[in-house]
Amino acid sequence: MTGIIILAAGSSSRMGQPKQQLIFQGQTLLQRAMTAAARLTDVKIVVVLGANNLSILTDVDSKRADLIINPDWEQGMGSSIKAGLKALLELYPALNNVLLMLCDQPFVDTALLYQLIETGLTGDNSIIACTYQNTIGVPAWFAKTHFDELLALQEQEGAKKLLMKYQQEIVTIPFEKGAVDIDSPEDYDALLGANSSL
Repeated sequence: MTGIIILAAGSSSRMGQPKQQLIFQGQTLLQRAMTAAARLTDVKIVVVLGANNLSILTDVDSKRADLIINPDWEQGMGSSIKAGLKALLELYPALNNVLLMLCDQPFVDTALLYQLIETGLTGDNSIIACTYQNTIGVPAWFAKTHFDELLALQEQEGAKKLLMKYQQEIVTIPFEKGAVDIDSPEDYDALLGANSSL
């Protein structure tokens, strides 16, 4: 069984408003991430919320995913990864692999998520990740053998720690648009401007 953790707990401090709720092509960024994941079959989805969760919850279809609130979101990404994985394991004990994704990479789509999961399930490598701008990053798929390491992340650490530790063993999938993530008003303006004709 495959789990998907959508990390959406941050405060969007540089943006000045919850980026989870920014609109792109008719959906909020969080809705886009959830739609991409929900179109897959045989997956269980958890969305990890934190800051501004009461407002964000009004935009989220709880039929498509399990929603959890990470009370420790301020401590960092690692706390949300752990909260999401713990929730998945409690809800679905048969879980044997997990995919981590963010809500602020607007070009992540179902085809990319499917490729990551299928590459993991049909191969021998225990981590499948994306490459963009000469780095390895999320979305990324992890086999069950890495669950303990994910659960042992320090609160301020992200999955990057494992991607760096195992970079010689990772299968990577090119995803140049993965470099587009929305952290500031300038990022959002650039996204809207570059895609105004779409």
